[in-house]
Amino acid sequence: MEEPARDPVAEAAGRRPDRPALIAGDIVITWAELDSRVSAAAASITARTAPGDRVALLLGNTVDFAAAYFGTLRAGRVAVPLSPQYTADEREYAIADSAAALVVEEPLPGGVQEFARDAVPGKNDLAVLLYTSGTSGRPKGAMLTHAALAANHEQLDRIEPPVVGPDDVVLLAVPFFHAYGLNTGLGTVAHHAATGVLAERFDAAASLELITRHRVTVTVGVPGMYQAWTRLPALAPALRAVRTAVCGAAPLEESVAARFRELTGRAVLIGYGLTETAPVLTTTAVSHRDKSGSIGRPLPGVELLLRTPSGLELWRDGTASVDADLEIAESAGTDPGEIVVRGPNLFSGYWPDGRGGPGPDGWWPTGDIAYADGDGDLVLVDRIGELILVNGFNVYPAEIERVLIAHPAVSAVAVVGLPDPETGQRPHAYVVPAGEPAPGPDELRAHCAARLARFKLPGIELVATLPRSPIGKIRKADL
Repeated sequence: MEEPARDPVAEAAGRRPDRPALIAGDIVITWAELDSRVSAAAASITARTAPGDRVALLLGNTVDFAAAYFGTLRAGRVAVPLSPQYTADEREYAIADSAAALVVEEPLPGGVQEFARDAVPGKNDLAVLLYTSGTSGRPKGAMLTHAALAANHEQLDRIEPPVVGPDDVVLLAVPFFHAYGLNTGLGTVAHHAATGVLAERFDAAASLELITRHRVTVTVGVPGMYQAWTRLPALAPALRAVRTAVCGAAPLEESVAARFRELTGRAVLIGYGLTETAPVLTTTAVSHRDKSGSIGRPLPGVELLLRTPSGLELWRDGTASVDADLEIAESAGTDPGEIVVRGPNLFSGYWPDGRGGPGPDGWWPTGDIAYADGDGDLVLVDRIGELILVNGFNVYPAEIERVLIAHPAVSAVAVVGLPDPETGQRPHAYVVPAGEPAPGPDELRAHCAARLARFKLPGIELVATLPRSPIGKIRKADL
């Protein structure tokens, strides 16, 4: 018989029933109380669905979401967390594509309800469908099993000193419909029987007040959160109790990391991962904790290599490959290659048939390009789909973006490739200026010309804002 899936809330309630589990405003829910709510939600879901059915959740970062999410898993159903801010089209597509049997938009019935715990699914059963936006086309549902979700916590547990522990109070402001907020945030709190402080919508000043009032010790954030915090004078006193600051989901500008360190005396731990990997793959917590500009090294239990399009292996798990130029690799780092990974935290392919998942050997190409620097730390370069080919030469948008964001009068930038009749493609930069007077295109072109090869020089277009996802990622497809 297959090993049953772990029930993190039941385990937390068994270990620390009176420990605060979730704090929402003035409401404090203990692990025993949350366990009861989860059982009630599981009973309600069981009465309205069949084993394996998908349950769409549109509840935001609330106690009701936590009860419905863990209740769905306890009932042996598949959770489909969706953004409450989805447009009608986005929402209808995900609900129809997942063939959700139940849509939860309001709190499920509470009260004392018996639930048969023998209905808990096997560890290799599907637990969650998370829809990824991708760079083009419709979102795809990444299938994550109970085992994959649990594996990522076990991998993170092997880091010393621990990133999160049972006595931590964790700020939960990253949306739960995202893998980072769901498993690295809410899932980690349950895994450790720690305490989570809920923030349904991020507001810089309000979140600092939450951090102060509840003596938060771990912040799980995205770049926009740290950038907003560094603009507030209350940052340093608010973070007095914080011992770990984690950033993921998108690259954190080195200037923001440096400013945060200057104001608080604490480094930001940088993580990298994908929805399909539950989600964390690498972190500076296993390499240089105070080193910004890199994504660190693979978690214990994650195998990772860098590979060229021709299949040449450049680097694997911390060492240059024997197939690569070792002298160059050891002294100056490797050439960029695609990140390819293997581990128990990987997804089972895309809904419904598992297409696009790991190969028979367990390896899965991420579509992200990175290189290993001279210290053996990984540096993220770009997505394969965003690579720009100018007369056959590779141009990485991230390189141009780093140059432009270093200009003191630029607050945000996104570079994409546009068709060009002479060169095939050309880089084009959408720039959000800062300050008065704002820099003109000619000034920004001159700034780039002093730092980039001629074929990498972008066209410049000044814009008021850039389109972003709910977690702050720039939506280049919209550009």
